[in-house]
Formats: sequence, structure tokens, C-alpha cells
Amino acid sequence: MSDVTLLRIGILIAGLILIAAIVFFGRPRKPGQGKRVAREDRADGERREPTLGEQLESELDGDGVVAGESTTQAELDLLDRTLDPAATAPSTSELGRRVSEDFDKIVTIYLAARAGEKLHGPDIVVAAEKAGLVYGYMGVFHRLVEHHPERGPVFSVANILKPGNFDMADIQSLQTPAIAFFLTLPAPVPALDAWETMLPTAERMAELLGGIVLDEQREILGRQRIGQIRDDLRAYDRQREAPPLSKPTRW
Repeated sequence: MSDVTLLRIGILIAGLILIAAIVFFGRPRKPGQGKRVAREDRADGERREPTLGEQLESELDGDGVVAGESTTQAELDLLDRTLDPAATAPSTSELGRRVSEDFDKIVTIYLAARAGEKLHGPDIVVAAEKAGLVYGYMGVFHRLVEHHPERGPVFSVANILKPGNFDMADIQSLQTPAIAFFLTLPAPVPALDAWETMLPTAERMAELLGGIVLDEQREILGRQRIGQIRDDLRAYDRQREAPPLSKPTRW
């Protein structure tokens, strides 16, 4: 076979490949084609490790917050579990009990274990003590006002798994994907001061436990979100400090 014939055959094959490529890639995509799917749904068997957020949400869907539940409702449910004595079987201590159960705002952040890991009960207890928390009312941890514990908690720390408390009788076997720090307002100190106490505590415990601090959307708590929370709490404090509007004078 001559070189010219081989060249013609090569050109013909290349042309057929080009035409096939145009036909294949020019077809409209089927529904769902090109979308990212969960690891267990992938047909090609490719391995994809779940993200930290997916892992935490999976844990919450099975044992805590219902899938699709709004963040606000989830936080209120967490608070309800902590305030309702019938929901838990914790210690009988009144230390850390709120003076009033009325509140109008709640700020929540999470300390989550890294992917594939858990937070263990004994480690949580040690970290909480090192961070200045006390174990008390409803079987959760609290930060109290120094020298004035009767004023109630500045913020509290609960287990994200139901019923939300840390049962010291089973603390050795306790494992959880995350714990929740929640600031219930009004607090015994200004809201911004309470936040500036809660955030370093969460960061210190994350360092001790090898975990990660997440925001209320269960994303990494970054500077931008921290700034937004601070601005929000400044506005909250200003609103509470503002004097009530005087009634208009009748002439």
C-alpha cells in the first residue's frame, strides 16, 4: 500500500472521528446530565468523599434537626429541649437557669468534629472546664457572669443529638458529631459582650477537641459572618437601650 493511500485512509478516519464528536457533543443533555450527585448515586463508581457540611447534616437528619427544617426553627427546637425539664433527664442543679424563660432572639454556632470523626464525652467535659464553663441546669454547660451566677447564663452549650443534654452517667460512651453554643437574648450582659465571650470559648474548645467552628448554616465561621453577627448584635443592643417614644403632646 502506497504512502498516498495510507494518508488518504488516515484523513478519512480522522474525519469520521470529528463527525462523531460533533454529533455526540451537539446533542441536548438529558435531565440531570452534568449535575453533581452524591457518592452513592454515581454510576461510574468514582469515589467522592463527603464534605464536612454534608456529614454534619447527615448526622442531624438522622438524630437531630429534621431535613429541610429552617435554621430558626432548628435553633428554637434546640432551646426548647434545653429549657423543658420533661425533655431531658439531666442533673437537678439550678446553676445556669435563666431568670426568665422569655426571649426574643437566639444566636447559635456549632463546634463540629472533622469528617469521619466524633466528639467524645470525656473530652468535651475536660475542654468545657478548661474553657471556663460549668455543668448545671438541664444537664448542659453554661458560662455564668463572674461573681453573679444568679443572673443566669451568658450562653449555654448543648449536645446536638436528642435530647440535647450531657448525661454524666453515660458520659464515657457519649459520642456526637457536634455541640451547639447558643446565646439566648436578652442575656444578663449586653448581647455584643455575650457574643465576644461565646466566640473565643467555642474557638478554644475547638482547639482542644480538634474540631471546627461552624455558623448557623453549618458552614465554616469566617470573618465576614463574624462581622455580620457583631453588627447585628450592636443593633440589638442599641434598640434595647433606646428610650421609649414619648406620646405626642396634645395642644
